[in-house]
Amino acid sequence: MSRSEFAEFLIARRAQLQPEEVGLPSGRRRRTPGLRREEVAALAGVSADYLARLEQGRDTNPSTSVLGALADALRLNEVERHHFGRLALGMEQKETCPTAGQAGEQVSETLRAVIDSMHPTPAFVLGRWMDLLAWNPSWRDFAEPLGLFDESAGGNFANYLFAHPDAQRYFSNWSDAADIAASALRNAQTRFTDDRSLEARITALQRYGEFDRRWREHRVIDHRSRVLLIEHPLRGHVEVEIETLDPAADLSIQVWLVDRRKVQAPGLRLVNE
Repeated sequence: MSRSEFAEFLIARRAQLQPEEVGLPSGRRRRTPGLRREEVAALAGVSADYLARLEQGRDTNPSTSVLGALADALRLNEVERHHFGRLALGMEQKETCPTAGQAGEQVSETLRAVIDSMHPTPAFVLGRWMDLLAWNPSWRDFAEPLGLFDESAGGNFANYLFAHPDAQRYFSNWSDAADIAASALRNAQTRFTDDRSLEARITALQRYGEFDRRWREHRVIDHRSRVLLIEHPLRGHVEVEIETLDPAADLSIQVWLVDRRKVQAPGLRLVNE
């Protein structure tokens, strides 16, 4: 993990935290959003100079106690703490813990058989950067009317959400879906630090203000189990529960439970077992 990403995370989280959230008076209008560096340092029990060195990438070996104190000061939740720890660990172990490099993302026949066996429950395979790699007929039938196979989607779920003209119309809680995409990409970046193909993808997505804001804020959520509310052009209002499975380092299976109350039990058992 690059030193700058750990520093950027600290700065972004400090900017998002309001004084009243940590028991401090808001006082007069602040020139910059969020907490001052001195305030976070005081909350964490470290010096402002030391926090400045961390934010500037001049110190890359914070102790576990300092990381815990900073996580408490920044009011990080469990998912954010895990991400924060991985960023810190990556600064020290970038050379000793190499990752898989450029994504190959080959979907094996076995994996294709797995998603086919889930029929009629919609399921598909995502690559590390959210490329759509394989799917069963049920998912294609559901996703194609939404425009996920249109040229503007580019064969990528994140690109669909931010670039497709109808994505926000079809996804009632589009903001939640956008958070899922940004978080999944951020999580992949921490896992695959030497895959340089991400840079071009992120640069392209940053043309869209909604993505750029989420990326700069270092949005990190539990994106593996979520609910999407979809106004489907053929099926009307649909509630989709998402479950994400990781059968391989580079690939994940995403299962869409469409209106679970109407789904037959055998399809549910495939996901819950």
